[in-house]
Amino acid sequence: MADTSDKQDIQGVPEKDQTVQERTASEQTAKEQAPRRRQARGERRIAQLLEAAASVFCSTGYTAASTNAIAREAGVSPGTLYQFFPNKEAIAIELGDRLMHEMRETYGEALAPVDPATPLEEAVGSAIDRFIAFNCDHPVFFALMHGPDIPGRMAEEHDALHATLLSRIEDLLSSFLPEAPPADLNRTAQMCLGIYKAGLELILGHEGAARDAYVREVKDVLIRYLEPLVGDRLGGRRTGVTVGNTP
Repeated sequence: MADTSDKQDIQGVPEKDQTVQERTASEQTAKEQAPRRRQARGERRIAQLLEAAASVFCSTGYTAASTNAIAREAGVSPGTLYQFFPNKEAIAIELGDRLMHEMRETYGEALAPVDPATPLEEAVGSAIDRFIAFNCDHPVFFALMHGPDIPGRMAEEHDALHATLLSRIEDLLSSFLPEAPPADLNRTAQMCLGIYKAGLELILGHEGAARDAYVREVKDVLIRYLEPLVGDRLGGRRTGVTVGNTP
C-alpha cells in the first residue's frame, strides 16, 4: 500500500509542509497585526480621554479641572489616564492641537474665494455658519482660549491662527475692493473679525431659538457694515434687509 504521508498537492508541495507553512504564515500575520490592534485601541482610548477632558474643561474651566475628574468622566482609572498623558496640561495641548488643525480647515473652506455673482448676504451667511458650527461643536476651544490659564503654547498658536485668518479676510475683501489701500483693507478685516468674535461669546452663551437669534444679529451687523463698502461689486445691491428677529 502506498505511503501517503508525503502526498503532494497539485503544486508538488507535501501536505505536511503546506500545513507548517500556513501555520507559520498565520503566526507571522498575527504578529504583524497585534501592534496595529494595540495602536487602534490606544487611539480609541486617547479619543475617549480627550472627549472627557473637553467636557470637564467646559464645565469647570481648565484651571479647576483635574486628571481625576477627567478619568472619572471617561470611566477609567487615573492609572489608565497616566498611561497616555502625564498631566492635564498634556491633555489640553493634545486637544488644542487637534482643534487647531480642524479650525484651520474650517476657516480655509469658509474663506474660499467668492463668486462675484454671490449675494452679499449669502457670502456672509455661509462664512458665519461655518465659523459658528465649528465653535458650537467644540465649545471647549473657546473655554481653553478665554480662561485665565492657557495651557502650553496654545496662545501663541492661536495668535498665529488669528493672523492667518485676518490675512484671509483681507485677501477676500481685496478681490471685490481692488482699489482699497492696504490700511483700509486691514481695518475693515479687523472690524469684521471683531464683530464676529464679540457675537460669538453671546452665541455660545445661549441655546436653541435664542442662539439662532444671536446668529442672525451677527450676520445682519456684518452685512450692514459691509454693504456700503462693497456696493454692487458682490451680487448686486440688496432689495430687502432682514434685521434682528424680524422675519
